[in-house]
Amino acid sequence: MAVDKEKIKYHIREILLAIGEDPEREGLKDTPDRVARMYEEVFEGIGYTNDEIADMFNKTFQAPGDGDMVLVKDIEIFSYCEHHMALMYDMSVAVAYIPRDRVIGLSKIARIAEMVGKRLQLQERIGTDIAYIIGKVTQSPDVAVVIQGKHSCMTARGIKNNTSRTVTTTLRGEFKNNPELEKRLLSAVGL
Repeated sequence: MAVDKEKIKYHIREILLAIGEDPEREGLKDTPDRVARMYEEVFEGIGYTNDEIADMFNKTFQAPGDGDMVLVKDIEIFSYCEHHMALMYDMSVAVAYIPRDRVIGLSKIARIAEMVGKRLQLQERIGTDIAYIIGKVTQSPDVAVVIQGKHSCMTARGIKNNTSRTVTTTLRGEFKNNPELEKRLLSAVGL
């Protein structure tokens, strides 16, 4: 489903009026259009299911070895909380898996994380979605996703605690069943 930019423009104009602003003043005249274009970009992932994202980034190669852990960390993404539509930012994603027959191109891991973030989300679901897609593409049941991030629904409003970070872990297969592997993973990502 494509983003309906005309509806967004209309409703952003209405929001400006509702908060007491003048949408015709110089600094705001183009704001509804800018917001509509921004939403089209930052919510691109809404238009794709996890299976479609898996198909989109399904570039794998024959696994070269005996199934040692592959870890890509410090993948920077952002998303928007589905509860307040507030920005989730300074998000650092680590994705690990144990290859079976196939390995995925490393840049595809970052692209998957980015696309999953481009939805109204919960941090917990971002991890679950990424794990599902990586598992499907690599055909490995052994997948882990660790995410650390800040949420503006906590830092800019409400409690206004700007030092808090939320950490979530999604563990599948051996990462869930093998405490030593989990410990190795968490140490590698700095936890």
